[in-house]
Amino acid sequence: MSADLTRLTAAELATKIHSRDVSAVEVAQAHLDRIAAVDGSVHAFLHVAGEAALESAALVDASLDAGTAPASPLAGVPLALKDVFTTSDMPTTAGSRILEGWRPPYDATVTARLRAAGITILGKTNMDEFAMGSSTEHSAYGVTHNPWDLGRVPGGSGGGSAAALAAYEAPLSIGTDTGGSIRQPAAFTGTVGVKPTYGGVSRYGLIACASSLDQGGPCARTVLDAALLHEVIAGHDPLDSTSIDSPVPGVVEAARLGATGDLSGVRVGVVKELGGEGYQAGVRASYEDALARLEKLGAELVEVSCPHFEYGLAAYYLILPSEVSSNLARFDAMRYGLRVDKGASAEEVMAATREVGFGPEVKRRIILGTYALSSGYYDAYYGQAQKVRTLISRDFAAAFTKADVLVSPTTPTTAFPIGDKVDDPLAMYLNDLATIPTNLAGTAAMSVPSGLADDGLPVGLQIMAPALGEAAMYRVGAAFEAARNAAQDGPLIHRVPEVTA
Repeated sequence: MSADLTRLTAAELATKIHSRDVSAVEVAQAHLDRIAAVDGSVHAFLHVAGEAALESAALVDASLDAGTAPASPLAGVPLALKDVFTTSDMPTTAGSRILEGWRPPYDATVTARLRAAGITILGKTNMDEFAMGSSTEHSAYGVTHNPWDLGRVPGGSGGGSAAALAAYEAPLSIGTDTGGSIRQPAAFTGTVGVKPTYGGVSRYGLIACASSLDQGGPCARTVLDAALLHEVIAGHDPLDSTSIDSPVPGVVEAARLGATGDLSGVRVGVVKELGGEGYQAGVRASYEDALARLEKLGAELVEVSCPHFEYGLAAYYLILPSEVSSNLARFDAMRYGLRVDKGASAEEVMAATREVGFGPEVKRRIILGTYALSSGYYDAYYGQAQKVRTLISRDFAAAFTKADVLVSPTTPTTAFPIGDKVDDPLAMYLNDLATIPTNLAGTAAMSVPSGLADDGLPVGLQIMAPALGEAAMYRVGAAFEAARNAAQDGPLIHRVPEVTA
């Protein structure tokens, strides 16, 4: 029974829990047992909150047994939370030594909404330090392994959240996406990852990497599960000045509609600049198959051109480091976190602490950003990058006059071997080629599994939507998922090899 429970979708688990076919405690225990069995090999988790998870699940059971309606459609369902959201009852490290053991005095809004919804938080997942990386190799606490092939990366920065899903350690997880950190791991692990519209999910209590780019979002094994989680965590938050004060798009209804498999009347924009030269052959082949499948579902394929997307990577790696330089100045050894008492002055203590506490990728981006913001270079670098950002936003606006959603491969390649790119920053940064434009524009996007490449590893299809246009994205994603499952005799995730400790 325990193994069977870990293989169910979040929607299926919720139905069983709410109908009292199984208890929330049983479901939580099944997933804790799974974590104990396989996480020694996967290392998706930095902290497992077993006792707290069982207590949370018991409260859901007691409420349901008393005849109270479920707190949400996902009440009692377990979840893995990226270790960049503050949690008052668990450490929050952001994958960095500089925050080792830190217990925040408050919950992030996302954390609070999960608790209010009765969702069982199993623990905190591994990530690249301060969400800077594309492989989860830059965590201060060790590498996360891809359950499809333990010698390969699960993507980053949210590799732990994606790997937990693929290893059946949790049916749901939360990630953050600054330049693709939800979508790229989803593609690498054969899971679903959603980057909502900027401001659609509160950033209060999310430890900042780049404030104008960061966005929390849902991760799951199915589009419907992602939609159900999306509706739990989204919505206006007065504690976040960038939060959008608008109704949450009807993503669950859209996902259910899409699952019927009819995309008649939907215009799908094929981005000319994404998916061609430089993409792995197996990724291109899967993408071409995906386009054919969308057309077969009734969608109208329209080629669109976004000519400034090619400058997105360069602009992003000026804007992001600049914001990193500013945001990480708060880690000064004076108020919280690591403190290395070495030196006679505050400046010397700060320098010694940051030298020990920050890893090489974080230091690299702080240096780049500080340089880009320095006197005499601000206009030439940061100012120009912001102009490119505007041009990319205009490309999106023009494309969305011709199409309801846009599509591309999520990543240029499948998951690469651990250690393959960790010493080559440029090669690592190129992983985000197709995902970065959405973050620069603040629009929405998701990655859904599109098949396996010739190397037997998962490939992701990226579906992009206008700001607050998530409903169209979920509809297309659910329709594609249903058609792919029917053609491939079940969900792609069921083909992940069994992981042993």
